[in-house]
Amino acid sequence: MLRRAFGGLIVSLAAAGLSAAEPAQKPTVPAAAPAAPASEGAFVDALKSGKLSLNLRARWENADQSNLEPSDAVTLRTRLGYTTGAFHGFKLSAEFEDISALDADSYNQSGLNPGGAGKTVIADPETTEVNQVWLGTTLDKTDVKVGRQRLVLDNQRFVGDVAWRQNMQTFDAVGITDKTVDKLTLNYAYLWQINRVFGHEHPQGTWDSDSHLINASTTGIPGGTLAGYIYLLDFENSAANSCATYGISFAGTREMGEDFNLAYRAEYATQSDYGSSTFSYRNDYLLGEFGAGTDMVTGLLGYEVLGTDNNVGFKTPLATLHAFNGWADVFLNTPNAGLEDLYLKANATLPRGWTVTALYHQFETDLGDDLGDEWDLLVSWKINKQFTTLAKAASFNSDSTLPDVTKFWVQVDFVF
Repeated sequence: MLRRAFGGLIVSLAAAGLSAAEPAQKPTVPAAAPAAPASEGAFVDALKSGKLSLNLRARWENADQSNLEPSDAVTLRTRLGYTTGAFHGFKLSAEFEDISALDADSYNQSGLNPGGAGKTVIADPETTEVNQVWLGTTLDKTDVKVGRQRLVLDNQRFVGDVAWRQNMQTFDAVGITDKTVDKLTLNYAYLWQINRVFGHEHPQGTWDSDSHLINASTTGIPGGTLAGYIYLLDFENSAANSCATYGISFAGTREMGEDFNLAYRAEYATQSDYGSSTFSYRNDYLLGEFGAGTDMVTGLLGYEVLGTDNNVGFKTPLATLHAFNGWADVFLNTPNAGLEDLYLKANATLPRGWTVTALYHQFETDLGDDLGDEWDLLVSWKINKQFTTLAKAASFNSDSTLPDVTKFWVQVDFVF
């Protein structure tokens, strides 16, 4: 700005000097304003061509655990973000998030509020924070992001954003995705901090990390997607969750007729202690799913095993945990004796944006002891591009020392 003002002054003085040297009757030509530098114009264009995002989510959640008082949380999540257009190949994105509650002490905010003592936990604490802020670029067919960002790999069983909770999980990381080879996707990320759903004020709301994620998948074989992964997780302030996992999966669908499809997934992983972990163990993970149906109605049978060794259960600390082992969230941490989950799922896609989903789970330890069963039900309605509403319920019935748990939700989402 100073440079522009100084340049204008020089031009004005020069014009005045020329005017004095020429006859008085000859009019002077006004000096043209100096042009803005090309880079400055490109930067302004990048800002103007960016994308604004706004998401509002209002939710009522009721949670009742048999050994605690019930909780009722009425919360509103406001998420506002902006991503610039490209400037010399780079984009900058920032997103802010606020979660507020109608009555902060009507539920237990994961132990953060003294007024919630003795009540069932609902992990949607009041908080205001930076949800994402990253700088990204694309080099041919390679995308690079540095900063706070979402990371979602495969079906989110090992790495996900926990989008169901009001405060999603994000990662302070360097993330690289490469698609140079046709039908092959390579992902690598280095994580130096995990920003968890409990919020930055919780003692376990952030994990200091020295972790590596390596994931490769290909669609170049018949029948589906083959993926392999190595997740080396080391958390300074959560040593018990430090682990090394090596796995492989195959998933796909197959058309069997004009309006009938098969779906399948098979997965195996092995895990051991790693980094700052004080445990000594080696566990296995197994998953098999088989589904069939039409475009409107589908059914699926699944069986998942999270093994145990030396009284340590298989760990998935960065997963979108709510999506697995029942919506009542009884098994967010795998029991020391492991977990076996036999489940049935039915889904109906109805006219006018309606969807109905029902699940049944039967749980045992990996040693064969009964743990209980659970029913889950979801009814959602996509009203239009901006509005979606849902009602959801989960009921876990214990056959062990675990408590019974029931949960209900009503939710409205607005997206712009």
